[in-house]
Amino acid sequence: MKLSLDLSHTAHTGARTGIQRVCRSLHAELAGREMALQALTYDPFQRAWRLLEPWEEHSLSGKTASQKRKTSWPQGARWRGRMRRLLGSSATAIARDTGLIVPELFVTDVARALPSLLARLQGPRVAIFHDAIPLKLPALSPPATTARFPAYLKNLLQFDGVAADSEESRQSLLDYWHWAGWSDHPPVVAMPLGIDLPPPGELPAVSRRPQVLSVGSLEGRKNHPALLAACETLWAEGLDFELHLIGLVQPQTGRAALDQLQRLQAARRPLFYHGSVDDTFLKNAYAACTFTVYPSLMEGFGLPVLESLARGKPCICLGHGALGESARDGGCLALPDVTAPTLAAALRELLTTPETLQRLQTEARARHFRTWKNYADDLLGWMTSLPRRSP
Repeated sequence: MKLSLDLSHTAHTGARTGIQRVCRSLHAELAGREMALQALTYDPFQRAWRLLEPWEEHSLSGKTASQKRKTSWPQGARWRGRMRRLLGSSATAIARDTGLIVPELFVTDVARALPSLLARLQGPRVAIFHDAIPLKLPALSPPATTARFPAYLKNLLQFDGVAADSEESRQSLLDYWHWAGWSDHPPVVAMPLGIDLPPPGELPAVSRRPQVLSVGSLEGRKNHPALLAACETLWAEGLDFELHLIGLVQPQTGRAALDQLQRLQAARRPLFYHGSVDDTFLKNAYAACTFTVYPSLMEGFGLPVLESLARGKPCICLGHGALGESARDGGCLALPDVTAPTLAAALRELLTTPETLQRLQTEARARHFRTWKNYADDLLGWMTSLPRRSP
């Protein structure tokens, strides 16, 4: 199958949040296959769709982590786009006889331009749907995202099919469409994401002091204040362990967590915040930790949970919703809720009960994990079965 992949946001940011990591991993998997793949972007300066330029392709490597989510366009790229628009020329011709995958939560400019791209391409056109959290937890989501989310869910009706990250996400999308009265919608399947597996034989590192790792953006729904309060309870009890946090700060919803974190650091608690990191740092952090904790209130999938388990490191997380889907095959201490007292009890158990930790380690190592190859195989196979929907 010939394929187009929209990377309008990911090709212009060094952010390594969940969606960007999905986009980069999927691009790397598809690019490594013997198939015709064209990576696309909507150029807001040219006001047109085009193929990625070399500098944009390079940014997909993700080797440099950014502390900002926003896109960044060099001045030269802005100038080229404006000149092409004024001259009425296109940067590169986009092949029409391809299918299309849109794995990003597209912004307003991209949404406006999508109908022209969908009409131009002749193959099956699918979107990847991650979650409906901005509607389910609006108070913990950026206001701008919440405001435009209904329009995004309506835009998804234009595709031939939608692949949701989990059964939870699939049902959330279908429920919204039903509530909105949109019965003529594309098929939606639950298709769990893949992960990058560690190299065979990679041995876990050993640290003298127990290390607890939490990977995820500091934002409202990730629930870091409850985790920090739980850890402070245990530090006050005299438990000796380190907490390491990795992830960007969401300025609008993550400020409270960052302030709390800085207060604990000022009190000389063994708390380390690393921000956004590259793949090597993340790999070493997983290797060094004793176990991980993912205190999120709601997810569409939860990559860090499975990434932790794939390295034989147990994870504390919520036991229902999409996270429950990831946790159910073992290796997790799955909780009924993620309040500070519940998190404190779970952390205490894994820090003080070697038998529980070892049991979860054994469960994690016995699991089988979907790779990006598995995911791409399933996605491409499903795409070939989709009839083309009318505009």
